Amino acid sequence: MKSRYNTFTGVFTPTLLSILGVILYLRVGWVVGNAGLFWAMGILLLACGITVCTGLCLSSIATNTRIGDGGPYAILNKSLGIEVGGSIGIPLYLTRPLGVAMYVFGFREGWNYLFPEHNALVVDLAVLMVLFAVAFRSAGFAFKAQYVTMAIIGLALVSIFMSPAPQIAEHGVQWVGEYRGDPDQGFEGTDFWGVFAVFFPGVTGILSGANMSGELKNPRRAIPVGTLAAIGISSLIYVAVAIWCERAGTLKELTENTNFLIEKSYFPPLVIAGLLASTASAALAGLVSGPRILMAMGQKRIVPFGKQLAQTAGGEPRAAIVFTALLSLGCVMFRDLNAIAPLVTMFFLITYAMINVVVLIEGGLGLVSFRPTFRLPLVVPALGVSGCLFSMFIVAPTFGIVATGLVGLLYFTYRSRRIEGDGDDVRSSLFVAFAEWAASKVTEEDHDNVRAWKPSLLVPVEDVEELRGEFDLLVDIATPEGSVKLLGLATRWPAEELRPRLRKLANAFRREAIDTTWSAIALPGYVHAVGVGLMALQGTFFRPNVLVVKLTEERLDEHLELIPLAQDCEVGVLLYAAHPTAGLGQRRNVNLWVRPGRDGWAAEHAFESGNLNLILLMGFRLQRLWGGELNLATAIHDEADRARAEAFLAELGELARLPPSVKRRVVVGSFDEALDKAPVADLSILGLQRDTPNLAWCAEVPLKARGSCLYVLDSGRESARA
Repeated sequence: MKSRYNTFTGVFTPTLLSILGVILYLRVGWVVGNAGLFWAMGILLLACGITVCTGLCLSSIATNTRIGDGGPYAILNKSLGIEVGGSIGIPLYLTRPLGVAMYVFGFREGWNYLFPEHNALVVDLAVLMVLFAVAFRSAGFAFKAQYVTMAIIGLALVSIFMSPAPQIAEHGVQWVGEYRGDPDQGFEGTDFWGVFAVFFPGVTGILSGANMSGELKNPRRAIPVGTLAAIGISSLIYVAVAIWCERAGTLKELTENTNFLIEKSYFPPLVIAGLLASTASAALAGLVSGPRILMAMGQKRIVPFGKQLAQTAGGEPRAAIVFTALLSLGCVMFRDLNAIAPLVTMFFLITYAMINVVVLIEGGLGLVSFRPTFRLPLVVPALGVSGCLFSMFIVAPTFGIVATGLVGLLYFTYRSRRIEGDGDDVRSSLFVAFAEWAASKVTEEDHDNVRAWKPSLLVPVEDVEELRGEFDLLVDIATPEGSVKLLGLATRWPAEELRPRLRKLANAFRREAIDTTWSAIALPGYVHAVGVGLMALQGTFFRPNVLVVKLTEERLDEHLELIPLAQDCEVGVLLYAAHPTAGLGQRRNVNLWVRPGRDGWAAEHAFESGNLNLILLMGFRLQRLWGGELNLATAIHDEADRARAEAFLAELGELARLPPSVKRRVVVGSFDEALDKAPVADLSILGLQRDTPNLAWCAEVPLKARGSCLYVLDSGRESARA
């Protein structure tokens, strides 16, 4: 059974100890020495401001919902979906073993200050082994050990502030520094942002308590109170130590001696003990919190061997602890993590930024699911996001790009794997809210902009099984940005039986990455039901613009009635006549049959005929997807018309911006003869007469064309020339 920890033990202590680390003892004086007191305060306040904004947002989220196992990973998983949670969770987890190794190295530096003769590798391995033993026993035992660390750090701070050094210093207030850098540490010269980059890692670690979210008695109270208290107290300590350093020594002394704080304290051994205790505590926090993140991700099977890593014994994720320790050992054996240490900070900053983004989005859109008892003005997460992104590319631009790229790669990997989440995240609410906001900004003119046209197919469905033959064609027409609206007609099946079948069919389209919705209508008569659906759906924002119907000899009269109904609603028409044996064949070659307008061979006249736009658009979309041969063809009765016909086809290709690979074919003879002479195609696309088309003849054409046919009629909302 899991132990349950209170605010002080589970959140405040690990968070405070993770913040008060090596930077406090070895770099605060260096920061003041380079920047001077005024700009050092600016650096401290900027860095602490970012963590304060993130801590406030974390607290707001914690009061809105029970976070569960995994801390920040669980927050992002619940809010933005499992893909975002996983893409951030894995890098966040990797900061734990990498951080453990770096803290072990920091401990060794302090140890070798006292015992320079001790072998560095032996010290590293011994420390890691002891810390692993403590973490493996239980998190509770680790937290009890942190009480000792807290006491030692408290005594170290007493030793610092009891020192007489500030009282005996004779210099005045040193407001502005000269940014001398630190040649011994590789900083030959620096500036404000260079010093900021050195200091900022000192205020990371504010998530150490939140990582234990699944084992807190009352996370809604513990996370806000514990995290904000730790941030507040640590910020005051940093400011106080910075002021102490400025009063205790000259800027030159502070810059040249990174051990100044230790050597000028009242009792230096206590400060060294504080340094050792803080690094050991931070490493221990990584060995305790990291496995919790890994266990939570294992429960969702988004990491390899997830089932094994999610197992617990006595409430402790033993397998995850062992794996984290082994990974930490590998990092320790790498021996030099300084080159990739900035990447750790980048992962923290990305996580902080996403926590702020969650509050900014959910709060900004006014989602009813976001009802935190600790509500923030939107300026807080906005400042947090801006500060995190700005710091990423100030601290280490190259590592910022690498970290962002890695997170993006993980995200698209999870998207391609289509991992199923719990279904309780708020992504759908976010998307709906965004869509509603966008819809409110779009005018009627914008809505019908021909440049924004994409196929939104309305497909009447009486029997789901009968649609199997057209499924691939519908997917191909809608790919990549189109959509499908399934209109279920309860004429053969009762509505209660038709609806689950429609849902499964819609899911099949979605698996092909096609945005698909469905609805069912229980009205008598096929034409009447489709007409009602057409008119009702015109009131929606994402209204259908193409009616797709399978042409059958049994329903020619009904199809004739549907065409004017669609035209009255400004909806285009696609009548699909399948070849009885070939179907869509290899789904490669397409023939586009076009004809001149009533007033001659000018392309403008042809576009006025009412079906040329959809012919060209459908042909281009299918050829782009199928990759086969696209033939732009027309039939002439007299050889004397060949030159004008060829010029006509060339002008159409240019106006519609068809690819150069399109072949232009002029065939002499009647249209039936032209069908026989033209190259065999898997699909022939032809225009449909606007006034009383001869559908009986249309039903016979597939046999003459030796392939399936698609008859089209424009709606007036599309343009092949746009």
